Parts: sequence; structure tokens; C-alpha cells
Amino acid sequence: MPLDLLFELGAEDLPARFVAPLSKALTDGIAGGLARRGVSVGSALSFATPRRLAVLIADVAAQQPDQLQERAGPALAAAYKDGKPTPAALGFARSCGVAIEAIGEKDGKLHFSRTQPGQPTAELLPAIFEETLKQMDELVPKRMRWGSGTETFVRPVQWLLCLLGGDVVPLSRFGLESGRISYGHRFHAPTAIALSEPRDYEPALRKAHVWADFASRRDNIRKQIESKAGQLGGHARITEDLLDEVTALVEWPIVIAGDMEQRFMRLPPEVIVSTVETNQRYFTLFSDAANTQLLPYFITIANIESSDVGQVIAGNERVVRPRLTDALFFYEQDLKQPLSAYVEKLAAVTFQKELGSIAEKSARVSKLARKIAALVDDSLVADVGRAADLAKADLVTKVVFEFPELQGLMGGYYASAGGEPQAVATAIREHYLPTQQGTPIPSTAQGRIVALADKLDTLAGIFAIGQKPTASKDPFALRRAALGALRILVEGELDLDLQDLLEQALIAQPAGNRAEATIDDLYAFCLERLRSYSESRGASAEAFEAVRASGVTRPLDFERRLQALLRFLPSDEAKSLAAADKRARNILRQAGDTPTTIKPDRFEVPAEHALFETLQRVESALAPLRAARDYGAMLSELATLKQPVDAFFDAVMVMAEDAQVRSNRLGLLARLDALCREVADLSLLPG
Repeated sequence: MPLDLLFELGAEDLPARFVAPLSKALTDGIAGGLARRGVSVGSALSFATPRRLAVLIADVAAQQPDQLQERAGPALAAAYKDGKPTPAALGFARSCGVAIEAIGEKDGKLHFSRTQPGQPTAELLPAIFEETLKQMDELVPKRMRWGSGTETFVRPVQWLLCLLGGDVVPLSRFGLESGRISYGHRFHAPTAIALSEPRDYEPALRKAHVWADFASRRDNIRKQIESKAGQLGGHARITEDLLDEVTALVEWPIVIAGDMEQRFMRLPPEVIVSTVETNQRYFTLFSDAANTQLLPYFITIANIESSDVGQVIAGNERVVRPRLTDALFFYEQDLKQPLSAYVEKLAAVTFQKELGSIAEKSARVSKLARKIAALVDDSLVADVGRAADLAKADLVTKVVFEFPELQGLMGGYYASAGGEPQAVATAIREHYLPTQQGTPIPSTAQGRIVALADKLDTLAGIFAIGQKPTASKDPFALRRAALGALRILVEGELDLDLQDLLEQALIAQPAGNRAEATIDDLYAFCLERLRSYSESRGASAEAFEAVRASGVTRPLDFERRLQALLRFLPSDEAKSLAAADKRARNILRQAGDTPTTIKPDRFEVPAEHALFETLQRVESALAPLRAARDYGAMLSELATLKQPVDAFFDAVMVMAEDAQVRSNRLGLLARLDALCREVADLSLLPG
């Protein structure tokens, strides 16, 4: 009869960042360990709070099924000599615990098999528990010891519970023996809770003020925050990471709001958000759903129902006040001089020891940004240059020193306060974008150009000094920089030659290898990021390679070709042309020299005339479409080749004995192959 299995590990308060991954490791370890041993199991429910990790698995078989054990021994040639077993054969038999006569043969080797009776599930659990603990330990780089024991865990373990049906499964670890006892909330219900059955676990804990299920507790916290925000006339800013962290910090969530003094509203909202959310793990409120107008309130989640909530609120406000006071002081000090006054201090800040200071990097970025702006629109050069000159200046301000995550953002505020044009301030504010995959690119042309120049300079410099990323390390976040540059070029519709820009950025570097091989290596690195970006948006590997083979070095042009090709791929014409071009390419490769002229008077069959005429018409039709870069229309025009190409291969033997006829037909295939490379290399497509 199937039984429910409950396991719980109780500990001192776990670090919030480890609660969810350790809970998953526990569930996967116990359920997976049973499955690997052939024990059938039902659904598994995970539970996780700061003080406990638990799993409840339904319908666990009480007995492991019989296990067939098989072992292969030495080859027969090595097992017997002159009809007698060799030491190798005898040793194999001893290792199996039987006489040599009990050993069989299979696939040219000695073979032993036997059926081992299955063990009771309860007897399997201690080993499964040990395996699971090892998996959990791998998630925690630094573990603790406590008391006089030598065993370690992320925090001291206080109790172990393990029930299979109504029976305790004996486990021994951390100086503890497992039982049927759990514990409720540390303050509301600290006494022991004796469980009769695994199914009693969640309701018993809920009565003891412990909301054990992480997912539903998280949903409840969100609802409480949104409800409280509505009562205060605002919208809460709820990030998933902060919500996860807060959920991992409480067992019995109670929402509480607090006030911020009106004087702090002079601060940029990002400073307040960084102070309140990052440092205190509180939630900020805005008057609008777009989170643009900050309100002087915050919401926090307590882990206790206080009899004097006012004292708790006052304590929270008392903690926030000095942090915001410091931030306001730093902000007002920074505003005493314009952003441009901070530029000269960048000479004292090292970017990278071989690549110079931040001031030197800024000079390179400014020069490259001006060149890019001139390629895009001459009217952008002045604003782009000014923004690039000032982009890194906020790195030496007091607020950014205290809140490094606000670099760029504060520069934008200081630029506006100093009277810089709005386009310059916005470009400074956004020049670190996109910060990661899925985040927006800069919203203005000026911001995109400065951001692009900054990322290209970093890529070129680090590649020049030989510190490109490895499989496991990317200390300068070059993969993110390359992807960001590509997204700016593609999504920002900047039709620029990436290879040329990388070459300019590399030449400007003060040190390292700036040879052509480094440019090739750097460009190949960026193409691999482009591959990942394209495939994440639905492109197939074959389509990407087909466009890559065309040698396009402008990412925007690459993207337009790729999207046109993806729309063309499902058609019958695409498959037919791909197959035809592969066939043509193979024939041309075997033939060696490719003819350049075609003489229609040497055609022998109508299919040759039909293909030649269609090739001429398509070549003429493609010229204006090529100039307009209308790749969809170009592929549609190429699709008209399907019928005459199919007819040609049905009616014609290309490698005719007559050399002139053969040369003419090879010329037709060469013209066909050239057209099949116009948008992408169609021979690389399925077909």
C-alpha cells in the first residue's frame, strides 16, 4: 500500500538567497533518489521558510521492487586457458560471491546475473538522505560548524523529522535523531508539534503561525503589499527578486507601512529606491503604475503580529531616516559644482592597468562616438561628443561612490542640474544600457551612439591585452557588452559596419595586440553573440549560417536578411532551391574551373533556354530590389526559378561529352549559384 513520505530539516535562520535553491535540491534529491532505486512515487510538494526545508511526497511504495543485478567479466579468451579457468575468471567469480560454475557467458565475456530482493523503502532513506545532503552542500560555498561536532551545514541544524506513513524513519545526522516533532513560529507558537501523519504537516504548521509553502506565501505577500499600497493611494514597486528575498525571510508575513520625511523627496527617486529596497528590503510606492512619481511611503513585511504595531513602524522609520539623510547630504554636496568639474578627477581612477585611466577611456569613447555620430547624422555630433565627454564623470561623485549601481543615472541628473541639453543628459543617463538581456536599449540616438562606443572600446581593449572570456570566466562582462552593442545596432536601426567599428576601436587602444588577427577574433566573438541573440528570437541554426556565409558585416543588414529568409523558409520554393543549389555546387566543385560565358546558340534542349531566360529576367529584377535592400521581394523573385531549375535537372545531363555543351551548362549552374547567394547561401538550408 503506497504511503506518504515527509522529511523536514529545521535550522537556525537560513540566508535568504539559499532558501529556494536548497529547497529544490532537497525535493529533487529525495524524490530522485527513490526513483533511481525503482521506488514508485507520486507528486512532491516543497516547503521552505527561513527555519525549515521540507518535502512531502505522496504515494511512495513501501517496498522496492526486486532488483536484477548484472555484471560483465573478462573476455572468454582471457577467462579460460586449456579449458580451465584463469585467475582472472576465478577472481571475477569471487567478486560476485559465487563459484566459477555459477558464472555464465554473454557477448563473448563472462556474465553474472541474479535477482536481489527489494528492500523496504524505509531502509533506503538513510542513504538517499546522505546523497541529498551532499547535493545541498554543493550549493553553499561556505558552511558552518557548531557545538563540538565536525559536520557542517549552511546554518546549525536544530531538528530532523522523517515520517513514512505514520512511522518514524530513523535518520541520524548533525548529532540529532529524526522523529515526528516539528516546531511552529519562534514567537507565536514555539512549542513542539507532534505529527501523526505526513498529511498533517501543512495544516498543523499553519495553526502554529507558519506559512510553509513558499509559492503561496509569496503570492500572499504580493497581495498584502498591493492591498496596502491601494489604501495609501499608490502603486507598489514589486520586483521579483526582492519579492523572493522577502518571502525567504518570513514565516508569517504581516504587511506594515511607514512614512518618509518630505525633505527626502528632493532626492532622485532612484536614490530612495536603492536605499529602501537594496539596503532595507522594503517596497517603495509611486502615485502612478509607471513608477515615475515617488510617494513618501514604504511597505515592509514583518515576521510577527505585533501587539504594538506603532513601535514596529517607528523602528522601521528610524532605520530608514539616517540612510536617506546621508544620501541627501551626498546629493546636495555633489550639486555644488557642475558635472564637468568632476571630469578631471577621472585621471586618478584606473580602468585597467594596461589600458589606462577612466579619463583615457573616456577620451577614446568620445572620439569613437563622434565618428559614429558623423556616420549616422552630422547633426548628432555635438550632443554625442558632449555626452561622451561627461558620461563617466559621475563615477567620482559622492552618491555614486555610496550607490555604485546608480552610475550613469546620477550623471544624467547632474547634467540636467548643470544646464546641459536634455539630449546630453539623457544620453549620459542611458549609456550603460542595455544592462542585461531583455532590458531596453537607450531611447535616443545620442544615447545609443555613446553606449555603442563605450561597449566597443571595452571589447577592443580587453581583447587587445589578451583577456578575452573563457568558458567559465568573463570578469569584464564582454559577452554582455557584445550583445548590448549588437542589440543597439539591430533594435536601434543603426546601419553600421561592425567589423569596421571594431577595427577603429582596436587601433585606438594604448596597448596590446592590435593586429588583424585580433580584429578577426573579436569579430568572430561578436558573431557568436549574434547567433545566440538570433536563435533566442526563433532563428534556426541553418538560417543563421546561411546569412553568415554571405559575409555581411552590418548587423542590421544581417537581421533584415535573416528575417526575410525565415519568412521564405516554409515555402516549397525554399526547399527546392536549396536542393538545387546544393546539387549545382557539387557539380561545379567536381568540374573545377567555372565558365564565365554562356552561348545560347549551343543550347540543345528547351529546358536550357527556359532556365537561361529566367536567370536573365531574375538578374534584372533583382537590381532595384538589391539597391532597396528588399530582401523579402528578392527571395520572392528567386522563388520563380523553381520550375525552370527543376525542369533543367530533369531534362539535362550537365556533364555532357561535348566540352562546349558541358561548359555552357556549367555556366548556367554558376549563374544559378550566384543568384542563390544574393540574400543568403541557400545551399546551407534544409532541402
